[in-house]
Amino acid sequence: MVKRSVDPKLALAVAYLRVSTDEQRLGLEAQRAAIEAWATAPPTWTASWTPIAIHSWHTDEGVSGTTPVPDRPGLLAAIAAVGASRASVLIVAKRDRLARDVFAGAMVEQLIARHGAVVVSAAGEGSETDPAGVLMRRMVDSFAEYEVALIRSRTKAALGALRARGQRSGTVPMGFVTDAVGKLHADAREARAITLAHGWRNAGLSQRRIVFWLSHFGYRARSGKPYGLKQVWRMLKRDV
Repeated sequence: MVKRSVDPKLALAVAYLRVSTDEQRLGLEAQRAAIEAWATAPPTWTASWTPIAIHSWHTDEGVSGTTPVPDRPGLLAAIAAVGASRASVLIVAKRDRLARDVFAGAMVEQLIARHGAVVVSAAGEGSETDPAGVLMRRMVDSFAEYEVALIRSRTKAALGALRARGQRSGTVPMGFVTDAVGKLHADAREARAITLAHGWRNAGLSQRRIVFWLSHFGYRARSGKPYGLKQVWRMLKRDV
């Protein structure tokens, strides 16, 4: 059972959850479960305790931990809710859910402190207010920021190596396919569909009619389904 180190008199909290597009280790449900376990766990120093009530839950999905605070609607709503509800705690499952940036983490703490509240991690990462707790929080934030920088550096190096070998490092463009080692090759049938789409467009056909005629003549998208309006629009944006 998770042990919380927050005074039982601080009986109201606002919860914040965050997940980026490429993170799977701590999903929203796992974060919610960790926060709920923390809120109902007894404090470390007494058997007499009161569960902490969660006033509201606020979420940022598909948002990186390095995203500036003003660009995170869920976090801004959570900070506002702390002030409006007079909650004493902004709770996150782990410190890196708050931010993967030292400056952003410190900024949130300052904004929350203006409401007379504190930021707490359900994982217990430097939640204390003494100098040791402050030092621990800064260290956790620094390591989270370092991890992001390391991932970016490795990704950049990997993509550079792919490009140096003539391999594709992004989305395969229309009219091409990749072989087993990732090299681009022209896709004759898809290229023909693009050429036809441009010709019909120059002849005055609408995009809906182009969709119809491509399907009529048996042209299919990579999924095996008939081309749709969005795909035809992409075709017409390409030069032929």
